Amino acid sequence: MRAQVAIIGGGPSGLLLSQLLNKAGIATVVLERKGREHVLSRIRAGVLETGAADLLREAGAGTRMDREGVLHDGCHLSSNGRMFHVDFKQACGRQVMVYGQTEVTRDLYEAQDAIGATILHDVEDVVLHDLTGTPHVTFMRNGVAGRIDCDFIAGCDGFHGVSRRAIPEDRRREFEKVYPFGWLGILSRTPPVDAELIYASHDRGFALASMRSAVLSRHYIQVPLTDRPEDWTDEAFWDEFRLRLPPEVAARLVTGPSIEKSIAPLRSFVSEPMRWGKLFLCGDAAHIVPPTGAKGLNLAASDVHYLVEGLRGFYANGQSDGVDAYSDRALARVWQAMRFSWSLTTMMHRFPDASAYDRRMQDTDLAQIERSDTARRLMAENYTGLPY
Repeated sequence: MRAQVAIIGGGPSGLLLSQLLNKAGIATVVLERKGREHVLSRIRAGVLETGAADLLREAGAGTRMDREGVLHDGCHLSSNGRMFHVDFKQACGRQVMVYGQTEVTRDLYEAQDAIGATILHDVEDVVLHDLTGTPHVTFMRNGVAGRIDCDFIAGCDGFHGVSRRAIPEDRRREFEKVYPFGWLGILSRTPPVDAELIYASHDRGFALASMRSAVLSRHYIQVPLTDRPEDWTDEAFWDEFRLRLPPEVAARLVTGPSIEKSIAPLRSFVSEPMRWGKLFLCGDAAHIVPPTGAKGLNLAASDVHYLVEGLRGFYANGQSDGVDAYSDRALARVWQAMRFSWSLTTMMHRFPDASAYDRRMQDTDLAQIERSDTARRLMAENYTGLPY
C-alpha cells in the first residue's frame, strides 16, 4: 500500500489526525491493533477544552457533540466539606464541553467512514523502518504480511505502542513522576450529583464527582496502589464517596449499580523529542498526565493540531518549517499542561508521607483560589485550555 502518512493507532488522536489530513487532501492509512468494538469500549476522559471541541468541529465530527454534550461554565472545589465555585466563563471567557471520549471516538469513526478513509483493524507485529530515510511500515493482518510505503509516520499508539520505542534510546529523554495512589472509578446509570464537576479534597482522600450525560455519571475516589477493583463492592464505593463529598452534596447523591469499575494509577510522563526523522509522536505515545486536570485527550488534540498545520504546509508549498517545529511547539504546550495537572493533583490529594506543613500548604493553595481573582483566572485559563 501507499499513503502520504501512515498512522499507527486508531484511537481518537489517530482518527482525528486522519480525518483532518484527508480533508486537506493528504492520504492516510490507519493501523489499529484492536477491533473497532474494543476501541469503542474503552472508558476514558469526558472533558473537552475549547480548542479540542473546535478541532472536532473543523474535522466535521462535532455535530452530535454540540447536540448532546454539556457546556460547563466552571467547577466546584471543596476541602473537608467547605465548597466554592470557580466560574471559568467569568474568569477567562471560556467554557469546557463534557462529552465522553467513547462518543468522540464513535463520531470520528463515522466521519472517517463517510469520507472513505482507510482503517485497518486487528493489525499485529507492526514495525517501523528507515525513519531517517524513506520510511515504510510492515505488519501482519489475518496471517497475511502487509507493507505501507509513506512519506511520514505518525505514532498515535499510546504509551505501550511501538512508535516511541522506534526512536533510538540514546536520542530519547524521558521524564516521569509516579504518584503513590490511584483512582478507583465507576460508571453508573445515575444522574450527576451536580450540574458541574466537583473536586473534593478530604482527609480520607480525594474524590471527583463527574458525569458523561444527564443520566450517566462517572465518579472517582483516591485509593492505595495496592487496591484492586474487586476489593470494592458498589456499596463500599458509594459509602466512601459520600463521606468525601460536602454534606449538602452527599445528601442528594443518587446511587446505583456500576456499569464499569477500574483503578487507574496516576503518573506524569513526557518523552522528548516528539519527532525523529520522519516519525512524529502524538498523544499518549509521547506523554501521560494525571487525570486530575482533564488533559490527556486534550493534549492529544493539540498535538494533532500542530502536526496537521505542519503537514498541510509541507504538502501545499513544500515548506518544512511547520514539520521541523512540531516537536518544540507541541512540547511547550505539553509541559504547561503537565504543570497544571501536577499542581492540581498535589493540591487535592492526600499523600502518605505528607507532613502537617504540607497539609497547610494544600489548604493555603485552595484558599488562594477561593479569594483571588488572579488565581481563579489562571486556573480557568489552564482548565479550559491554553491557546494553540
